[in-house]
Amino acid sequence: MALQPGILTEWPWAKLGRFKYLVLAPWVAHSTYSFISSQSEERDLSYLLIFPFLMWRVLHNQIWISFARYQTAKGNNMIVDKSIDFQQVDRESNWDDNIILSGVTLYVGRMTINGATNFPLWRGDGVILTILLHTGPVEFLYYWFHRALHHHFLYSRYHSHHHSSIVTEPITSVIHPFAELVMYILLFAIPTLATISTGTKSIVALVGYITYIDFMNNLGHCNFEFVPTWLFELFPLLKYFMYTPSFHSLHHTKFRTNYSLFMPIYDYIYGTADKSSDSLYETSLKRQEESPNLVHLTHFTTIDSIYHSRLGFASWAASPYSSSRWYLKLLTWWSSTMLRWMLNHPIVVERHKLNQLNLQTWAVPRYKFHYGLPWEKEEINALIEEAILEVEKANVKVMSLGLLNQDQELNKHGALFIQKHPNMKLRVVDGSGLAVATVLHSIPKGTKQVFLHGNIISSKVIFAIVKALILDGVQVVTPCKDQVDILTLRFAPESQNNVILSTSYAHKVWLVGESLEKDEQARAPKGTLFIPFSQFPIAQTRKDCVYYNTPAMKVPEALENMHSCENWLPRRVMSAWRVAGIVHALEGWNEHECGETLMEVEKVWTAALKHGFKPLYHIHA
Repeated sequence: MALQPGILTEWPWAKLGRFKYLVLAPWVAHSTYSFISSQSEERDLSYLLIFPFLMWRVLHNQIWISFARYQTAKGNNMIVDKSIDFQQVDRESNWDDNIILSGVTLYVGRMTINGATNFPLWRGDGVILTILLHTGPVEFLYYWFHRALHHHFLYSRYHSHHHSSIVTEPITSVIHPFAELVMYILLFAIPTLATISTGTKSIVALVGYITYIDFMNNLGHCNFEFVPTWLFELFPLLKYFMYTPSFHSLHHTKFRTNYSLFMPIYDYIYGTADKSSDSLYETSLKRQEESPNLVHLTHFTTIDSIYHSRLGFASWAASPYSSSRWYLKLLTWWSSTMLRWMLNHPIVVERHKLNQLNLQTWAVPRYKFHYGLPWEKEEINALIEEAILEVEKANVKVMSLGLLNQDQELNKHGALFIQKHPNMKLRVVDGSGLAVATVLHSIPKGTKQVFLHGNIISSKVIFAIVKALILDGVQVVTPCKDQVDILTLRFAPESQNNVILSTSYAHKVWLVGESLEKDEQARAPKGTLFIPFSQFPIAQTRKDCVYYNTPAMKVPEALENMHSCENWLPRRVMSAWRVAGIVHALEGWNEHECGETLMEVEKVWTAALKHGFKPLYHIHA
């Protein structure tokens, strides 16, 4: 909120939460019914199109959000090199309130303003009038209103909320208190009201004008420069009638310069144009992408996980992924097809910085279910290899393989690529050593027996965990004879007595894989602690038991630009496999950790703690 919130700062429908779109429901229903039930000559197409137009605005804004986040993840042409945090994402999560407000305005205007019905599709004179009125009265009045908002009284009560975001994203453009946005809508209504009163109204003029406002608002709040120089060389006067992201960025960093809406001409007329506007524009365009020191390669998980990723819906990405929303399931086929056929190379999804270490996260454009299809494995390995060779060419030090990109059955924990390219300088890390360490340090001190349940055949993590436990005198109990046979054959004879076959489920500490079913969890006694050793979490079905997350660690405070959650993990928490790659790069270790190779467990755990990573859970006696 603003520093000292004034009256009408809160949105009227704030308490409705995700149901706030119901505010528009009566008008949507009435416009649809009126169109269907009326005679063809009485139908008002413009009334019916209001809601689809609002949905277009949502889509338009979301395209800008995803585009901007992809560009900032790459890191080239950046303007302000500072971090975005979860607080900013939370503050900007209500960006669609502006669209709801505009919808209410359009519907109420249609009902109360004479002549605001039956808009024709096109009127050329109305379009010209809209352009002239925006260039003159709207831009002029906005400039002085905006300057007034920077007076201490109004700034502290309203506009400071918008300026809380120093590093802007497209949606920052509409993050204002309710009263402030009402004033903006009244200002932007001038051209439309003029066309209605002069009989020159049209759907194209109204839709085109609001789309122009959205386009320029989003463009100006991108934190990267992409408006080409040739545009201003070809049209020199355009400099005064079109701002750029760098021009408006100076307003967010210096506050009392560059007040204009979209046309800098009034800043130049009244002497408030920042003197560094041109130089910042030029240097931002020339700024090259910072080469990462580490790349973490992940993939999408559930069929709708792309919408929960950093490139998807920002507020959803800032919360741990839990379950699918029903309306996203309707997009399942489209989402799967888009990834499978339209994106056929790894994409950059995140960029972080830890002290002097530059980090990037890339994603293989495949879902979890693709990794289980035999005919997909060759292509997935080709995509992983493509990413490895690309980062090798960029002189990246370390690549960590996340989730199923290092699956034993897929590529032998990454060893396939090392065998194929033995002379690489890049170090490939599967992170198993730190995953083992986090599980071992999650087991309560003094535990004498642990119950093992889950597939262990292809998991070098669980073999290392079991070995460490039995060497420490902890008995490993399993109800599966095949697992007992596998484990006893793997370890020294003197350790085999600590691997026990038992059909009793009465143990209080369970080491589990993701395949643990509901009926199996039901056999556990009350208060059982479930500790996953797998990459994916188990379904939590018991309210009287304790469920730990998949192996993970809290990240240091120094880690910048972390404003999305890694899949189902809490905020500012990373999977152990991902942390292992960071530690590998920080320590400058020169060996691969893939195939059957496993980093020394306590060595990598101590190194992680040294660099500020912390255990996710407090270990109790």
